[in-house]
Amino acid sequence: MKKLNSLEESVKRVEKLDTDYEDIGVLIEMSEEDGDEDTVAEIEAELASFEEEFEDLRIETLLSGKYDRYNAIVTLHAGAGGTESCDWAGMLYRMYTRWAEKKGFTVTELDFLDGDVAGIKGVTFEVNGENAYGYLRSEQGVHRLVRISPFNAAGKRQTSFASCDVMPDIDDDIDIEIADDDIRIDTYRSSGAGGQHINKTSSAIRITHMPTGTVVQCQNERSQHQNKEKAMQMLKAKLYLLEQQKQAEKMSGIRGEVKDINFGNQIRSYVMQPYTMVKDHRTNEENTNVNSVMDGNIDCFINAYLKMTQ
Repeated sequence: MKKLNSLEESVKRVEKLDTDYEDIGVLIEMSEEDGDEDTVAEIEAELASFEEEFEDLRIETLLSGKYDRYNAIVTLHAGAGGTESCDWAGMLYRMYTRWAEKKGFTVTELDFLDGDVAGIKGVTFEVNGENAYGYLRSEQGVHRLVRISPFNAAGKRQTSFASCDVMPDIDDDIDIEIADDDIRIDTYRSSGAGGQHINKTSSAIRITHMPTGTVVQCQNERSQHQNKEKAMQMLKAKLYLLEQQKQAEKMSGIRGEVKDINFGNQIRSYVMQPYTMVKDHRTNEENTNVNSVMDGNIDCFINAYLKMTQ
């Protein structure tokens, strides 16, 4: 039913585009016959709207990966840079939240750790919506910020880093065997907002997969049992992706992703001083409106990545 609804929605969008295209043609013909230049602005607006919807639909056809249609689980970690990096991780969290809102997606916080002074040390959240993982997989990697730090009394320019990890929220039927001896499960008290119940007991769960060093955490659910189930689901998805990446590297002979959160490993740079520019180092896509990007307008980077990987 989920697949059927998705296909029906796609058909409706194509039919609407077809109708809009015909309507624009009729408007042009009427304008030419009547010599009415006043309708030119209306036609241009209709055409711009048509082209935007057409491009959105075209980009969606590039989301053909096995798990692209799934929800996404995103983890942000502050890197080198102390308080400045914690603030940067918080800014990225807001950017992705705003992007999700614009897409009509919902965001559910799974784990959260405040920064000592400002921002966040780490956060894991789930983005729920059609093709959420397909879009957000382009964001995996290290993000670099250059600005005049509000936390530096001397007003010096500072560089900060934060990492973004993205995985699909794969259903329980994923075929991954995890031996009990290979994992360590720790419980701790939840932090952050969540009402009275969330802070009363050590219901938050951290699972460490010792052979790979993979760590997942969940503190969102009300019970320890629910948090453990969600964390195991996240661990299975992560291990599955790691195995896929290993196989891909064997096939192509390429080097794996660099995981250090510091200079030289960034996928994208956000420069606020001495000039304003956001540049993706994989696609060379650029945007000089940093404020707009930080408000969640990152589709230009996502789309460029999807085109490049196809």
